[in-house]
Amino acid sequence: MVLKPARAFATLLAACAAFTICPPAAAQGFQVIPWSDRKPVSLPLGPDLNGHVWRLADLRGKAVLINFWASWCEPCRAEMPSLQSLAQFYGPDKLVVLAVNFKESATIVQRYAQRTDLQLPLLLDPDGSQARRWGANVFPSTVLIGADGRVHGVVRGELDWLGRDAAKLVSPLMAPAGAAARPSEKAGVQR
Repeated sequence: MVLKPARAFATLLAACAAFTICPPAAAQGFQVIPWSDRKPVSLPLGPDLNGHVWRLADLRGKAVLINFWASWCEPCRAEMPSLQSLAQFYGPDKLVVLAVNFKESATIVQRYAQRTDLQLPLLLDPDGSQARRWGANVFPSTVLIGADGRVHGVVRGELDWLGRDAAKLVSPLMAPAGAAARPSEKAGVQR
């Protein structure tokens, strides 16, 4: 089939527009949404499985990732091991990763954690209010918060948290003295 020049140009224009609307990151399974309000946030995040209430104000000076997930979500389950490895790589003095479960019971979350040896702090969001507050309407969604308490953005979709894309997102969150090489380089992970 031979396209007429006007139709060929229209097809090319449509393809360019589609590429602009759906950048390569979205094609890779995740998308970064910038956060519009750059003020520090100090909202309570809710209780974990042990009853401890987490507050962002208590974590100032550390980078924080708030990951919204559910046990029924395959991409959530797939990215969880790399999130846990990232938290272990940086350590709790530099990076805190909070896994906020969306609308599941404490029993389900506890069973999942035991079955998968998940060691991250597991918070509960039984009514979905935390997910709504943070704009997590896709799972997984991960809120990126700098050591200064400012929200940098939200990652929607599955991401390998030990890869290059994640390093580009996490490094700017660290306090100046906390900047480090990619976790996969120091941890000996082969990519």
